[in-house]
This record gives sequence, structure tokens and C-alpha cells, in this order.
Amino acid sequence: MIPFVDLKAAHAEVAEEVLQGFDRVLQNTAFVQGPDVAAFEEEFAAFSGVPHCVGAGNGTDAIELALRALDLPPGSGAVLPANTFVATAEAVVRAGLRPVLADCDDDHLLLDPESAATAAGPGTAAILPVHLYGQQAPMAAVHRLAERHGLAVVEDAAQSQGSGQEGRPPVGLAATSFYPGKNLGAYGEAGAVLTSSPGLARAVRLLTSHGSEVKYQHETLGFNSRLDTLQAVVLRAKLKRLARWNELRRAAANRYEALLSDIDGVRLPRTAPGNVHVWHLYVIRVPERDKVLAGLQEAGVQAQIHYPVPVHLQPAFRHLGHGPGDFPVTERAAGEILSLPMHPHLTPTQQEQVAETLDKVLRQL
Repeated sequence: MIPFVDLKAAHAEVAEEVLQGFDRVLQNTAFVQGPDVAAFEEEFAAFSGVPHCVGAGNGTDAIELALRALDLPPGSGAVLPANTFVATAEAVVRAGLRPVLADCDDDHLLLDPESAATAAGPGTAAILPVHLYGQQAPMAAVHRLAERHGLAVVEDAAQSQGSGQEGRPPVGLAATSFYPGKNLGAYGEAGAVLTSSPGLARAVRLLTSHGSEVKYQHETLGFNSRLDTLQAVVLRAKLKRLARWNELRRAAANRYEALLSDIDGVRLPRTAPGNVHVWHLYVIRVPERDKVLAGLQEAGVQAQIHYPVPVHLQPAFRHLGHGPGDFPVTERAAGEILSLPMHPHLTPTQQEQVAETLDKVLRQL
């Protein structure tokens, strides 16, 4: 069996440090907003190259918190790609805004700036580029579009911790997730908002804690979405290893490229010019994807699909009025994409087995 991710191997590297941290928290009974939360926020902000990080209960909340902190007009539109996890659109709705969907580009499956420009119009107030699979959306084009239409930019950075992009503007406002399988994963739910603005950082922090900075004094209507102290302990331990783990992911991606490049029917992922990819997912495209997936899983290769049903075809978003054919690149990709096992502890031998199995399955179609 070749696992899609290997959380046990990751835990083995940090187990002792995590147990010591847990013991420290338990001894001090610092269960909510303990010192480890503030320490992690400072460390992750420095790692990400921004002044401010505010922990949150999960990544979906983090997107909602970022949008709410902007105080956008209720019901205004927020442009986002149809090719994303449903949480991006879900958070827009929860923030009192309206999802405005756009297509992705065929080469990288990231937000297509031309489609986004067509989608943006009167009543649109924000744009949410999604840094999908481990590389960043085309941020220069996104910021040009935002300036032209007066849009706020909120980056969905759940899959891109440690990624980079040459010449891009500094992060103004971004949300990330520390779901266990992420490059930087907690031992449960956790997330964060990153920003260069002290005002937005304070607004987000108020929202995460019932709108209160001083106990029993509530400046605004918020809710409860604080980063758990025990999760902060885990994240601090893993953050120390994240740069090395991302390098191991890049090495694994290079091995996959060498192993898969001569297999008929496989369309390899591409890195956009100027991007530093961190390979949260290694997503290929194949014909008859569902048959290929079944063949791999039957042989013990735990491949997955990210994501089989685009946002506009989800029953929960039927009210947006879209149907099949509205976002053709996203829809075509949804029937072809296949995520192969990818994690820092993936061995060359395992990757050779994945490649051999994939080749065999494709030949049998």
C-alpha cells in the first residue's frame, strides 16, 4: 500500500517535541490563547514574510474572517475560480457576499485572469485568487484587475505554505488552512489570516474572539474561531521543518516528472513562470480517469481526485444559476485530474511503483 499522505512519518519527526509542548500546556493549563499561540503567530508571520498573523479555528473560517474584516457591502460579489474546494465559495456566502465564478487556465488550472475580468462587474467588491496545488495564482494580473475594478484581494493560500512568486506584490490579506494533510498540518482543525495591515489584523482578531479585545467588552459582532493552543504546539514543531519538507516535495515532483514523462496518456502538471512550487498536490491528467483511479486503488496506490465536481455544479450552489458548459476548462479538467501520492516522506521506490502501476493501468484501457 502506497499512502496518499504519510502523517505517521511526519509525526515521528516531531513526536518528542510535540509531547513536551503538550505537557507544558497541560502543566500551565494554558488551553485557550496560551503563549504558544502568540509564538506560532509570530513565527509563521516571519516565515511568510508578512508583519501579522492571526490564528483561526480552521481555514474556512480564516477566509470568512478576512472577508468580514474588509467590511464590504453586504451582497456584493466576490470573484473566485470554479476550480477550487467548495470552502472558498462557502466562506464567501458565510461572509454575506455573493460568489462570482470564473474559469481556470488550461495549463496550470489556476484562476484565469481573462475569465475573472469578464466576471467582474458592477456590484463586485472582491477577488479571491486560489493558490491551488502548491503554486500561486497569477498575482500581477490579479492585482491589475483589482485596481481596474476597485476590488479587494483576499488570497486563498490553503495549499501554498512556503510557495513564492517572482515580482509579485507583497501579501495584503491571505487566509490559510492547517488541515492535517496540508504542507503545514495540525493534528485537527486550524487556520490563520496573514496580512500586512495592522488595522485588518486587529479587525480579524476581534472577530475571532466574539468581537472582544477586553474581557466582557465587545466592540463588534464576532464569533468564536480561535487557534487552539495544542494545535499551535504542533504547528510550531512542524514549522521548523517546513522548508526542508517542501524541498523534499520538490525533489519528489522532479522524480515523478522523470518517471512519468514517457507514459502515453499522462499530461504532467506545469509550474507557471516565476512560481516557486511547493507541491501540496501532484495532479496529472489522464483519459478515462475514473477507470485509472479504480485501477490504481485496486493495486494499492492511494490516488485521489481534487476536485471531481466544480463549484458551479454543486447542488449547494445551484442558486448561482450556472450549468454544464459555463466553465469549460474547469469542467474538462474535472473529468481528467488525478492526484498521485505526494508527501515529504515519499520514497523513490514508492514513486517507481506508482509509475509502473499507472503505466500498466493505462495500457489496459
